[in-house]
Amino acid sequence: MSDYAPGRDSHRAKRSLGQNFLADPSVCPRIAEKARIDDMGVIEVGPGFGALTVELAKRARKVVAVELDSDVIPSLKGNLEGFDNVTVLEGDIMKMDLAEIICEHFPGMKVAVAGNIPYNITSPLITRLLSSGLPLDSVTVMIQKEPALRFCSEPGTGDCGAVSALVWYYGVPERLFDVGPGSFRPRPKVTSSVVRIGMRGEPAVSTADRELFFSAVRAAFGQRRKTAVNSMSALLGIPRSAVLEAFRSAGVPDGIRAEKMTLSDFAAVTDALAASGAV
Repeated sequence: MSDYAPGRDSHRAKRSLGQNFLADPSVCPRIAEKARIDDMGVIEVGPGFGALTVELAKRARKVVAVELDSDVIPSLKGNLEGFDNVTVLEGDIMKMDLAEIICEHFPGMKVAVAGNIPYNITSPLITRLLSSGLPLDSVTVMIQKEPALRFCSEPGTGDCGAVSALVWYYGVPERLFDVGPGSFRPRPKVTSSVVRIGMRGEPAVSTADRELFFSAVRAAFGQRRKTAVNSMSALLGIPRSAVLEAFRSAGVPDGIRAEKMTLSDFAAVTDALAASGAV
């Protein structure tokens, strides 16, 4: 995803970069308003031609817009003339030192991330933003509706998955509104959703070994048709008897499946595993 300034640019969307340009002028003001970034510093991912950038700049104290496609940058900068609180950086958001960007551009500010991000980097980007220890207030992104539903499904309910645990561990997600295919050029085959993740001051649960916690979560969801005990044993390489004992010690039913486990359940089981010396 990227933004489109109707009537001003004829750049052809690049499939390799996951580009679909917004053509509906009503969407970007809604995203910027619901992001709640007034007087903050904002890192924008994939500004495209700057339709969302303009709306962010009207509200934020400063915006740093990170764009991978060098071909759109001249038009992007042209569309941002008159906004002295925007800096455009060319590069891959997945490879940039975001801590350095925050330190250099946003001293003394609360910092948020916003953007209409390419579908093909949704999970890796969200994972990086949430787990890297960056001092973020929130992350507001437009993504494909299906992962948006997973992100917002609290562990133990609905359509949750491993990424749901990650999102809820670090933040509180909210699905704000949907955007239909007709709002983009070229028209995608799927509906998009705008999601805001408000970052927690502290993780939702405490655990003795965070790396083991997330390894156990990924393993439990790795074989969804199996019980969490069997899936964790198989994918973590731990004897089933040891995993079974950890579940019983933690007071979590040993026949439970991953999608029924809460964050507290996962924390209790992994703490029991760590204490047992089985890992």
